[in-house]
Amino acid sequence: MDLEKIEGLVKIIENSSLTEFTLKEGDLKITMSKLDNPPVVAAGVPVPAPAPAPAAAEAASEEAETEDETLFITSPIVGTFYSAPAPDAPAFVKVGDQVKNGQTVCILEAMKLMNEIQSDFDCEIEAVLVSNEQKVEYGQPLFRVKKL
Repeated sequence: MDLEKIEGLVKIIENSSLTEFTLKEGDLKITMSKLDNPPVVAAGVPVPAPAPAPAAAEAASEEAETEDETLFITSPIVGTFYSAPAPDAPAFVKVGDQVKNGQTVCILEAMKLMNEIQSDFDCEIEAVLVSNEQKVEYGQPLFRVKKL
């Protein structure tokens, strides 16, 4: 199967109401799923995972020990992420903001109810990991934070 056929299939899936599609041609199997916005394309051909380099693993563990504690604010529910209280309002938080325990960091809409999500501890926002109006899952990291 050539790349043009695969791209064509991706476009068909994107523009349809299908959420999952599997195609098998000979020993090639392609499965596509629409989870959030972009479809995920996975080929069924097994590919061995490379073994992690020992030096890289040691460097990563040493780096983790020397860094300040990095945590995540995660989604307590399935819903739609909103970074601000209204479309024309500024975001609740942005990268670099220091957040206090109990401060609202975003809104998650679930079943037409707007749920304010609050920080459980004092922290600094290091990264916003989801985009506005993105669908999020239970337990999905929303913000990477550094505890103060």
